[in-house]
Amino acid sequence: MTVISSDPIWWPVISNTRLGNYFIVVSSTMIVYDWALSFRQEFELIWRQRWSLMTLLYVGVRYMGILYSVIYPLSMLPFSMTDEACTSFWFVEAWISVVVNAMLGVIMMTRIHAMYQRSKKMLIFLVVVLLASTITSGVIMGIANISAVGEEYILSGYRVCMTAITQNGADLGYESLISTAIWEILVLCLAVWIVIKHFRELQQSSGGSTIGDCFMALTKGHVFYFLVFFVVTCLTLGALSPNITYTFSAGAAVYNGIMTFAQALQMFVLGPRLILSIREYNAKIVARSDEGTCMTSIAFQAGGDALTSGDV
Repeated sequence: MTVISSDPIWWPVISNTRLGNYFIVVSSTMIVYDWALSFRQEFELIWRQRWSLMTLLYVGVRYMGILYSVIYPLSMLPFSMTDEACTSFWFVEAWISVVVNAMLGVIMMTRIHAMYQRSKKMLIFLVVVLLASTITSGVIMGIANISAVGEEYILSGYRVCMTAITQNGADLGYESLISTAIWEILVLCLAVWIVIKHFRELQQSSGGSTIGDCFMALTKGHVFYFLVFFVVTCLTLGALSPNITYTFSAGAAVYNGIMTFAQALQMFVLGPRLILSIREYNAKIVARSDEGTCMTSIAFQAGGDALTSGDV
């Protein structure tokens, strides 16, 4: 049922919502701009290659981002919405990070598995840890939102969707990212360790330069992605403060807006580029040499097919 009020007590809510909407528009614009900027790469390195698991993951992450950039601005338009629509928007916002981070986790797992020479023991270890991380995150998010109900408010003529959720549920929603953070720290440490090990082993090797450059390309993209993810994690855990979550001050709106922007950057810009950057690097190696690719050298394959055939 729509709640209508002109009470001045709601004015901070209106200001907070408007300020937060500006950040959503900026985040959506960034996602679409990055997609347009990299579409030529995407066409050559994704759509013109054979389809694989990595292709599906790329398309899923990239176009969930495009969907995000369309849905959220639409939700800010001044038209009436049912309570069910408000609840749906809330659940999409709550679950999108769980789903996308799980997909990004598979991408990371594939990269680490390749860097460890397709070790079966490493693969089993990574699968178990990723499943535990994803299931934990999903269960916590499910518990957090089990009683969430959205409702439309018309406050001094301004339409806004608000969701009724318990304080414990709101805190759990933020805490659901902790298991994902543990996974990201683990794979970063594994990546750095194997790179250091390979550089030591290949110092005297004639082929060390090419393979070393490939490992550096893998690690460089991973480290930058991790740094942004670290910022998202810190901001998310910082939102547990009552001064952020349970107030409608301009400072709280800016804080949440920055968190929204950082999360969109991590998931929908840097996430797809984890695949694009490696495929682009591999294509350059193929163009420069007939000796093979760095990806073949480090066994970055899937189902026995080398990366030259399109598997990230």
